[in-house]
Amino acid sequence: MKTIQFFDTHCHLFMDPLRGDTEGVLHRARAAGVTRLIVPSVEAESWDQVRVLAKKPGIYPALGIHPWSADEELDTQNLENALTASSSVAVGEIGLDYKIEIPDRNTQINVFRQQLDVALELDLPVILHCRGAFEEMLSILSEDSYRGNIRGVVHAFSRGTQLARRFLDLGFFLAFGGAVTRLRAKRARKSAVFVPSDRILLETDAPSIGMEGLAQGEVEPVHVTKVAHEIAELRKTNAFDIAGITWVNACNLFGIDPDD
Repeated sequence: MKTIQFFDTHCHLFMDPLRGDTEGVLHRARAAGVTRLIVPSVEAESWDQVRVLAKKPGIYPALGIHPWSADEELDTQNLENALTASSSVAVGEIGLDYKIEIPDRNTQINVFRQQLDVALELDLPVILHCRGAFEEMLSILSEDSYRGNIRGVVHAFSRGTQLARRFLDLGFFLAFGGAVTRLRAKRARKSAVFVPSDRILLETDAPSIGMEGLAQGEVEPVHVTKVAHEIAELRKTNAFDIAGITWVNACNLFGIDPDD
């Protein structure tokens, strides 16, 4: 019988407290069948940390500048070189966050556009972060230069089905994490049922987002299994099927051999 395997498409192993127990974190994940992880950076300083982690089996890097770090001076050539040298599977984590005031919105937009252009140049998918800026992000992604050309995933999706449909119509995947484990997160749970089977991904965003019974900082990649079981219950199927379809989806989006 084939062993069930899970793919956590978004975790920050270089952040505390995970980086203080990297081997323990990975051992617990693998023991539960979580055998592949994507580790996105958040600022240029973390690029090297991500590259080192990606030398470990089953870990794939994504490099980019998070909107919280958009006031850093971005040299797109350096980013291209780093992405290529590290064999990154995506440009990320990038996006817009209007819940914060610094960096300002214009700076965030400029850095976001620059990184979308890098993704186009290198033919890489993007890992998108968005808070309070969905209309702006959708407007940019709908422009002629990006629509149909940029592919990627909206990470930690927790909004309703109408917004989900708009991203799906642009060809994006939606990744679900801790929010779906909370009964009160009705919009996220409805969207986790709504999204087609070939566009859904699993993630933890460990250690940044908590889930039912686990506070922020306590979440590890192993807990992506909890997300899978919750989504399976919502979609009236089983965790084996959810693990299988999300494994294939992740490999398809990020250009990874599913059997490697």
